Amino acid sequence: MNRWYVWREFQLITEAAGIGSNWYPRELRHSFVSLLSAHNVALEEIARLVGHSSTHVPETVYRHEIRPALTGGAVVMDKIFKSKTG
Repeated sequence: MNRWYVWREFQLITEAAGIGSNWYPRELRHSFVSLLSAHNVALEEIARLVGHSSTHVPETVYRHEIRPALTGGAVVMDKIFKSKTG
């Protein structure tokens, strides 16, 4: 199989899942690492699961933790709105 065939088959899967066709298989790796990280799986275990000998690449390239950014933003917005109404 070449990469174009894999990508097209992946597009068919994502379309059938109702999430559109603008996805790439590599995004599964990012999602996998991020979800495990969000559920408190040790970074060493995540690195092992994705085939890395160290935690550097999974931590700096693949792990995208959204919750801390959302929580931090929500805390700031809460302070802003409390100061305006209080």
